[in-house]
Amino acid sequence: MTKEELIAFEDDIVERFHNGEIPFPIHFSGGNEDNLIEIFKNIKKEDWVFSTWRSHYHYLLKGGSPEVLKNKILHGDSMHIMDKNLNFMASSIVAGCCPIAVGVAKSLQIQKTTGHVWAFIGDGCEDEGIFYESVRYVAAWGLPCTFIIEDNGLSVDTTLQERMNGFTIGWPDCVKRYHYIRKWPHCQTGRFIKEYM
Repeated sequence: MTKEELIAFEDDIVERFHNGEIPFPIHFSGGNEDNLIEIFKNIKKEDWVFSTWRSHYHYLLKGGSPEVLKNKILHGDSMHIMDKNLNFMASSIVAGCCPIAVGVAKSLQIQKTTGHVWAFIGDGCEDEGIFYESVRYVAAWGLPCTFIIEDNGLSVDTTLQERMNGFTIGWPDCVKRYHYIRKWPHCQTGRFIKEYM
């Protein structure tokens, strides 16, 4: 999908949310289109993609159907999109997909396949012990797995300075990071918050 198509899809979902068609928790994508399009140029059909609660763009860029995704969103399945035909899985549990990604990568290594695992996380996931354990195992055993930290500088709405006094860790090469400014708040949208809070 193009950047314009991604934005148009998400804007439609936001409007449906505002119109009361989506009475479920939802996390909107936005602000990171260029970064993701560049990353997904390296992701092959046979590769696995593990995503977060903010999974719309990942699913669409992996080849997922906009119609299928819209239907799942409208039925409250927005934060745990899965499609075995696309090798795609998402979870609303913070860092929840990390150890699963490691297991799939280990399986690919054992089977000596050419597939690769891509695990997308938010920068707040860096605070989770299971992320550290997953990274350590991938690095130690040379597994075909890359963790992509989508860093908007916030865990929900708390900055790194507030969370960890600004402390950062130098991760091994299996961890990549890009920075972006989010378009929407952590949950809901600016319009929703302004009108109803």
